[in-house]
Amino acid sequence: MIIKLRIALIADPELPVPPVLYGGIERIIAMLVNSYVKLGHEVSLFAHQDSKTDGKLFPYQGKTSNKPVDIIKNSYLINKELYRHRYDIIHSFGRLFYLLPQLPRNLPKLMSYQREPTISQIIKANRLAKTNSLAFTGCSAYISNQISPFATAHPIFNGVDLNVYDFKSEVSTDAPLVFLGRIEPIKGVHIAIKVAQHTNKKLLIAGNIPSEFENYFEQEIKPHLSEKIIYVGPVNDVKKNEILGKALAFLMPIEWNEPFGIVMAEAMACGTPVISFNRGAIPELIIPEINGLKCENLEEMITAVYNIGKLDRQKVRKDAEKRFSSDVIVNQYLTLYKSLISKNV
Repeated sequence: MIIKLRIALIADPELPVPPVLYGGIERIIAMLVNSYVKLGHEVSLFAHQDSKTDGKLFPYQGKTSNKPVDIIKNSYLINKELYRHRYDIIHSFGRLFYLLPQLPRNLPKLMSYQREPTISQIIKANRLAKTNSLAFTGCSAYISNQISPFATAHPIFNGVDLNVYDFKSEVSTDAPLVFLGRIEPIKGVHIAIKVAQHTNKKLLIAGNIPSEFENYFEQEIKPHLSEKIIYVGPVNDVKKNEILGKALAFLMPIEWNEPFGIVMAEAMACGTPVISFNRGAIPELIIPEINGLKCENLEEMITAVYNIGKLDRQKVRKDAEKRFSSDVIVNQYLTLYKSLISKNV
């Protein structure tokens, strides 16, 4: 017998759920909401007013997560509803502050981190929370392991709807390399260009340029654009599927500790292997010779490009199905919900 749950899902206010272009966290929330509703659960979503959801939308009035007046407006909206009606669990991907009025209650609360956690806030929240009512997840063990010394934490990967991404068993001999993500230094776009130049491969660069990194694009990226190194701008899901599917490899020359990188799972869903520097969650996500190759420096990444064609794209897709599919991730969250609920009955 399937137990139907009443679930409150909380997003941050900056982007709609799902996002039009960039917005990894919002994609995960949309995946969860729509999957839960299809399974018969009742879902309330607190999110940007332009969100489109199968659940019941509670649109924010506050537009940012930074201005105190916006935070208070949104917190009032959330907690008025949570006190007014019965919920089985609250699951937040937004600010931890939104849960503050709920901490003393027996109601199960789950806070999910898709980025580096602020440990001081977690410690304070855990002290205020009723025993066994608050838990955390990280989008990788890299994130959850930072939390677990101070509070209950579980690693649950990000996932993708495999129906959105077409598996390509083969690519052409002149298939391009692809970089897809925010155009900023820590993402390593400049390094991807060097890899393409050294291997004489075509490189497609896709993604948004944050306003604070426009100079980076003008100085480090734009001078290298050519017939072989092409910037295509931000892309929607249809274009993303096309670009990733026809790629020889997806490059992640990251210069920071990547918490997960949803586009990795999207590439793998297309059968496209990933080549990445071995930082953050990458040791968990890339299985060498199965779904990609891990590197320590530019020279190793160049060598990896020459060797990546040896990988079986079918194995890449199978690994995505096993670890990163929306069905797998949804079931992991629902199992965790029920565990938390059972502790508070």
